[in-house]
Amino acid sequence: MQEAERSVASHGSSDDPAPDLTPLGARIREYRQMRKMPLRELAERAGASPSFVSQLERGRTSASIGMLRRIAGALGLTVADLFTEENEVGHRVLPRAHRPELPTGPGARKYLVSQRPLRNVEVYVGEFDPGASTGDEPYAHGDSQEIFVVLGGRVTLWLGDQDEARSYELAAGDSIEYRTSVPHRVANAAEEPAEVMWIIAPPTPD
Repeated sequence: MQEAERSVASHGSSDDPAPDLTPLGARIREYRQMRKMPLRELAERAGASPSFVSQLERGRTSASIGMLRRIAGALGLTVADLFTEENEVGHRVLPRAHRPELPTGPGARKYLVSQRPLRNVEVYVGEFDPGASTGDEPYAHGDSQEIFVVLGGRVTLWLGDQDEARSYELAAGDSIEYRTSVPHRVANAAEEPAEVMWIIAPPTPD
């Protein structure tokens, strides 16, 4: 790990010239803070030491491409995202068929709509067949603001721990806000498919 941490950060091999590390380090710190991820957690996920990540964010050291891949992966990004300036991102169309799909339970599909590099908001859409859900257990992630919108059909949203969860029956056009730190679960008990949307700000680590 120490050898990788001392290597040069670049788009190619460790022998390539190093790019300007100050914007790169600032960008890594920006993504980490957006996700409310402690420096120590990023270091642990990337297999690096906290002191190394701290120096990298401050532009005082460099990293191998392998280390940058691990850091980008821990942040939910690609290495290319770390080198992309915000003003380089223009208007982008994401066709429905090209939306990245996330693993979900049987009969449910969840897609990422907001395109990387993610900065201030995450947007997902989900499709639930009759009887499908996000899983038997409620889940939580980070501590951001989440807006849940029903685009079509009817679903039940539970908020709170499983034994004390409060249920909300939501129809097309209904929405509800909550913190992502509150355990939540979605299920479609209707006889027709349902489509929903999650809007999360700022993005959460999980």
